[in-house]
Amino acid sequence: MQTMVDSTTPSQTTPAAGLGATDHKAEAKSRFSKALDEAKAGVAELKAEALEKSDSYKNRAGEKGEQLKGDAAVYGDQAKAKAYELANDGKSKASEGLVALSRLITDNAPTLDEKLGVKYGDYARTAAGSLEKNAASLDEKSLEQLGEDAREFVRKSPGTAVAIAAGAGYLLARMFRSK
Repeated sequence: MQTMVDSTTPSQTTPAAGLGATDHKAEAKSRFSKALDEAKAGVAELKAEALEKSDSYKNRAGEKGEQLKGDAAVYGDQAKAKAYELANDGKSKASEGLVALSRLITDNAPTLDEKLGVKYGDYARTAAGSLEKNAASLDEKSLEQLGEDAREFVRKSPGTAVAIAAGAGYLLARMFRSK
């Protein structure tokens, strides 16, 4: 009995068939190398495009940052001007309040003369005069001068300054707590 051998078994490869396999391997390597080169070129192109876009975004972000910085400076200047204006208004109202208190004390000094004696009426008049002088001084000075005066007072008597600040803080806390 003769056995039939399959023509596709490796034992029966001919030298010509081996040569074809080598050609196929070379062709496959060549195609793979080309595909790899195309992929590398594509990656390089994408990288260049990504760098270009990132530079564009970076430039836009920088421009926007500069614009926002400029806007913030403008708003800061406006806020300073408004704060200065409000501080001047507050200074004027404090001065007006001192003058009004002085007038109230002066108007009530004769009543103190009658009920408690001239000595207490004179104390009231002296206090009213002092309040008027302080109001006039407050009106004459600029905010910068008042700030410097406050710094000088704190340097000369820090204990008194701390006590005044604590008292004012206590009064403000009580005032806001009751509401």
